[in-house]
Amino acid sequence: MRRSVFGASVRGASHIRSGRECQDSLKKVILDEDAVILAVADGHGSESCPYSKTGSFAAVNVFCKIMGDYLETYAGQTETLFTFLKREGDTKIAQEIDTEWKRRILRLHKKCRREIPVGADGIIDRDAVYKLYGSTLLGLVITGEFLFAFQLGDGDIMKVSESGVYSVIEADKILGTETHSLSKAESWKKAITLIRKREENERKPVMYLLSSDGLSNSYKNEEEFQKTCADYYALLKEHGVKAVSDRLKAWLQETSEMGCGDDITALFAYESEQEQ
Repeated sequence: MRRSVFGASVRGASHIRSGRECQDSLKKVILDEDAVILAVADGHGSESCPYSKTGSFAAVNVFCKIMGDYLETYAGQTETLFTFLKREGDTKIAQEIDTEWKRRILRLHKKCRREIPVGADGIIDRDAVYKLYGSTLLGLVITGEFLFAFQLGDGDIMKVSESGVYSVIEADKILGTETHSLSKAESWKKAITLIRKREENERKPVMYLLSSDGLSNSYKNEEEFQKTCADYYALLKEHGVKAVSDRLKAWLQETSEMGCGDDITALFAYESEQEQ
């Protein structure tokens, strides 16, 4: 089995017009031939969240660091790790991500010597600091034995194979522009996780896609978005990883221009029995 991991972030068409930077971040960690960690985060980008690019950058790094540490700690103990993640994924893991993200944000805010809001009691208003860096987070751990997916806020984690297209996690959909956020108090309570074992003879090729909501929001409905996921899968099968990877930024930029105008990030893991 051969696995390739690649992705891109593009500045949204509306962000280009308004002079705003891309608020999305992505990170991939390839531990070995068996295990990879993928993460995508979308900074809110509103006037009340001026440092959300930093927030999304911290989010993907936190997820990859925490999950990488667990994979290292439980190396050679797949069943034990699977059981732990199944039991603690949406509690202990989510709490660790929440706590570590907030710890890093507070440290970065102080290091940059930015204004520190203080409440009426004279104590640092940490919640006001976190809000400045608001971000969502998508994460996926892929091993030969299992998948572990994490979602806090909007965005999509998709799987495409010969069997069809489906969402790995069915996340809460919030109407309007509001979304769950790492910046909120006890954000871990809004995290959704999924863990499942992989089938020993799972048909290849298979494609996993993590994308910020700028991608799905650029299509008129879920059906059109899923068709686009299937189109990427078909392109990978027909033309290979390099051809798709080389053109990905241009395609995402065009999607933003023709669609919602938001930043778009897409991070792929493609597994095949053939040379890619």
